[in-house]
Amino acid sequence: MKPKVAFICVHNSCRSQMAEALGKHFAGDAFESVSAGTEERDRINPDAVRLMKQKYGIDMEATQKPKLLEAIPPVDIVITMGCNVHCPNLPSLYREDWGLDDPTGKSDDIFLETMAIIEQRVLQLKARIPTLDLTAAGRSLDIQQEQQENRYQ
Repeated sequence: MKPKVAFICVHNSCRSQMAEALGKHFAGDAFESVSAGTEERDRINPDAVRLMKQKYGIDMEATQKPKLLEAIPPVDIVITMGCNVHCPNLPSLYREDWGLDDPTGKSDDIFLETMAIIEQRVLQLKARIPTLDLTAAGRSLDIQQEQQENRYQ
């Protein structure tokens, strides 16, 4: 069974939507991709839709819509996009933050740079999936490690 990956940002209208689409496009054989946010928008960012269609031939409006965290199934891996605000703690066996700035309102070049970074990281995640410990034992080890690291900060 393939692991489920959730790409999370605040509004689920741009970065996380692009990551979900690129995850399905480039890594659908390695993991299932979903995306969500803490605040819902009524549509996906039109610049993201246009540029994803131009660059990859992916029509996000045909296959995706903005969703809240409550609307997604349980996941194994959580990838936060770099929320710059408090991101929710969605239960998972593994998590990482990609620290991406939101390209909304910026030039097409900035959008394309963000897309290229997401593509690269999706491919890196796909390559790492077999090496990740996605067991409950691995999760509790990570939690213990986090607690110990937090104790010394």
